[in-house]
Amino acid sequence: MTTPPYASAPTDPAALPVVRLIPKANARAIRHGFPWVYANEMVVDRRTKGLAPGSLAILEDSARQVMGVVAVNPLSKIFCRMLDQNSEAVIDVDWFAAHIARALQLREQLYDAPFYRLIHAEADGLPGVVIDRFGDTAVIQPNAAWADVHIDALVAALVAVTGIKHVLKNAAGRTRTLEGLDDVSTVLQGEAPASAIPVPMNGATYMADLTGGQKTGIFYDQRPNHAFAANLCKGKRVLDVFSHVGGFGLAALANGAASVLAVDGSAPALALAAEGAAAMGVSEKFATRQGDAFDLLTTLRAEGAEFDVVICDPPAFAPGKPALEAGLRAYERLARLAAPLVAENGILGLCSCSHAADLTQFRTASVRGVGRAGRRAAMLHTGFAGPDHPQLPQLAETGYLKSLFFRL
Repeated sequence: MTTPPYASAPTDPAALPVVRLIPKANARAIRHGFPWVYANEMVVDRRTKGLAPGSLAILEDSARQVMGVVAVNPLSKIFCRMLDQNSEAVIDVDWFAAHIARALQLREQLYDAPFYRLIHAEADGLPGVVIDRFGDTAVIQPNAAWADVHIDALVAALVAVTGIKHVLKNAAGRTRTLEGLDDVSTVLQGEAPASAIPVPMNGATYMADLTGGQKTGIFYDQRPNHAFAANLCKGKRVLDVFSHVGGFGLAALANGAASVLAVDGSAPALALAAEGAAAMGVSEKFATRQGDAFDLLTTLRAEGAEFDVVICDPPAFAPGKPALEAGLRAYERLARLAAPLVAENGILGLCSCSHAADLTQFRTASVRGVGRAGRRAAMLHTGFAGPDHPQLPQLAETGYLKSLFFRL
């Protein structure tokens, strides 16, 4: 395993520095489960600014009442992340193992095969930490500085609890940049797979590239939405836009779709999607087109193409509040371009993984786009991330995924 920076940071509560809220900070929200403390809520002096990113500390309110053990990062707008409201907690291998064991118990209740999101950050008690499991291999995204600091303990606990043999670190992504962290991915335990890993889900076979693909290699969060859409696709012509490795399209083929056209900007992702279709024995029903999705939707309309089911699952158009207005316009435009391709009484599915755009805003933009395309819509279903992506009720950002299904 690699040696993380600041690996000698103390974990004994008696040795931890103290950080304190200003009087105007919302201490009640933190006591009731909100996991973050922003920099403008903290007493920030030379001493606190000098704390190493990822250090542990004891958090006190403005009246000097102890609130728990936190991880601090003076380089981030999220100055503190609550780790444990027990101020005597020791953040060590046993502490990580307890959290992982609790998360594993839920996933084993939910799924009969070891392919799922094992740790979903704050909702599983490990702020900023994402772990996706692919059989005996796991991919960790340590998106907060404290997770980099304690990566050895985290990996040791993960291996001990799950028996996983291979652990990879994925350091890509906007969140690590905001934390002041590097983008160097590596192998933490065992070996990286030599080729894409087959992932069974909803009767389909997906090929996940754990080292060169997007995020951890596959998007488990859409599993229930894939299943819902697949039930509408038997015998149907399907267009899967922003398909990545075949998300909606391969699930549709597993449920008897007549044909699927997968559209994506990534040639490697489409190659993996085609590989998945071949593994399922449905290559003759599966086709791909690589390029800008907006341009290809326009081209397909010009060609007179028509589909019974059209589903668009784009990347986050509004990853943060500064991008919200532009993101909502992009969702509206996507709906406007996709709707004309849907046959009469067909299905249009629109998805958003933008946490900055809430459900109401996304739905409003989508319905406006459908209307501007001259179509009338009845909403059939609203979907969210699967239960291996639990939401922390106090943190709206954990409810990022929305999927809307309309009959046009």
